[in-house]
Amino acid sequence: MEKRKLLWGLAVLFALNIALIGLLQTAPEAGAESYKKGASGETVKKLQQRLSDWGYYAGAVDGVYGSGTEAAVKKFQKANGLTPDGVAGPATLAAIGLPSGASGSSGGSADVNLLARLISAEARGEPYSGQVAVGAVVLNRMEHPSFPSTMSGVIYQRGAFSCLDDGQFNQPVAESAYRAARDALNGWDPSGGAIYYFNPATATSKWIWSRPYLLTIGKHRFCK
Repeated sequence: MEKRKLLWGLAVLFALNIALIGLLQTAPEAGAESYKKGASGETVKKLQQRLSDWGYYAGAVDGVYGSGTEAAVKKFQKANGLTPDGVAGPATLAAIGLPSGASGSSGGSADVNLLARLISAEARGEPYSGQVAVGAVVLNRMEHPSFPSTMSGVIYQRGAFSCLDDGQFNQPVAESAYRAARDALNGWDPSGGAIYYFNPATATSKWIWSRPYLLTIGKHRFCK
């Protein structure tokens, strides 16, 4: 009888351990926020507005996460190399430029992660000062009246950066890009206030050559 009770107790304990492991594996990251169909609030409204600005969403910006918002999120995710599940989790929120409550792979904010991804895609292999300069161009555009006033708005502006079209934006982010992003956000601007840059060896636009020249770092020519 005692042996049977012992075996039964061990079986219950084993089952509880399996259940606990399952919960730990499926639980969301501590501090990380996710938004899906049925959610509502100010963050959902900001999400809708940015997706609307970029042409992914055509519905009402009302802060209600309905079928239209879910479909828009899926379109954005698919276009930017994310799992197209329609859920605005930490990775999707970071890509859009909204805080998620979760740190990125290098422990930074959503802005650092987004800017680092752009720097890595646009300036991989460039001198470190050139990587910081690319980040500074994004920040300079945010302050310029001709460009969007948010980082995500600048980066995802259609036609602004070729890396969003050729797939480079979705490649793994170089560690140096995170440092460069932080340095740019902390005020270092090796570009001299530039709002444009291009590679003279690959540029196909005649217009870009008309921009006032500032300096060259690595393969990039920075200009106003």
